Amino acid sequence: MLVIVGAVTVILCVFGGYAVVGGGHLNVLWQPSEFIIIGGAGIGGLLTSANPSTIKAMIQQVLATLKGPPVSKKIYLEALMLLFELTKTAKANPLSLEPHVEKPEASEIFKKYPGILHNHHALEFICDTLKVQISSPMSPYDLEELMDADIAVVHEEEARPVSIVNRVGDAMPGLGIVAAVLGVVHTMGKLSEGKEAVGNSVAAALVGTFIGILISYGFMQPLAAKMDLNNQDGGKLFSVLKAALLAYAKNCSPKVCVEFARRTIPAEFRPSFEEVDKATSSVGKAAA
Repeated sequence: MLVIVGAVTVILCVFGGYAVVGGGHLNVLWQPSEFIIIGGAGIGGLLTSANPSTIKAMIQQVLATLKGPPVSKKIYLEALMLLFELTKTAKANPLSLEPHVEKPEASEIFKKYPGILHNHHALEFICDTLKVQISSPMSPYDLEELMDADIAVVHEEEARPVSIVNRVGDAMPGLGIVAAVLGVVHTMGKLSEGKEAVGNSVAAALVGTFIGILISYGFMQPLAAKMDLNNQDGGKLFSVLKAALLAYAKNCSPKVCVEFARRTIPAEFRPSFEEVDKATSSVGKAAA
């Protein structure tokens, strides 16, 4: 929502300020040919510099900026309760955990926590890590290294769309200059038509530079920053999951595993010890 508010603010302030200074002649800024040159060249550069999977991920991340934060206190609390149930089940009988991590979509435990179940990367991270511990237990040090490698790959994949948007945004002022140069070339053919025709043509050419700079610094760069912020916020969930799974590998009790995870949650979303203790106690009573 804030992305839309920010974009509308940019449009109103820039074009509103011009209307006040320019006496309201906004029609001068309507130059379809400039938009075609800049927009078409930008899209062409995007298609050249990215593969289909990256473009798909970029579209998903852009659409995600229109929604709320990728994580919330509710999501973190779901993660803690899921980790508590999984580690509690594993402590009782490690083999009983296998059906849950093999087919989480059919697991009665995972179904209770849709926020995690529908998070593809987080779900794979949890299940793959526990599969390793069930089939061939690793030392906490090796397991931490394995999880860090997994997290690094996910972060690298998420950073690619942001990098592409940044690069295209950086190119927009240059493409605006290209449009302006083509406009000046067109103006050269109107020198014999008088000052007014030449002035209008030069003004149209300069609009290209204006559009390129506005798109870059008013829209694409802030959008890339928002995408990166969303990725960072979403990535913090992996640190929470890692903390609990690592504590489990160190043979800590389920409640201690959850407490390790709780301490890594950002203060903005971190549930209190009492909230988590109450929730885990409720889960334990329900299981009993």
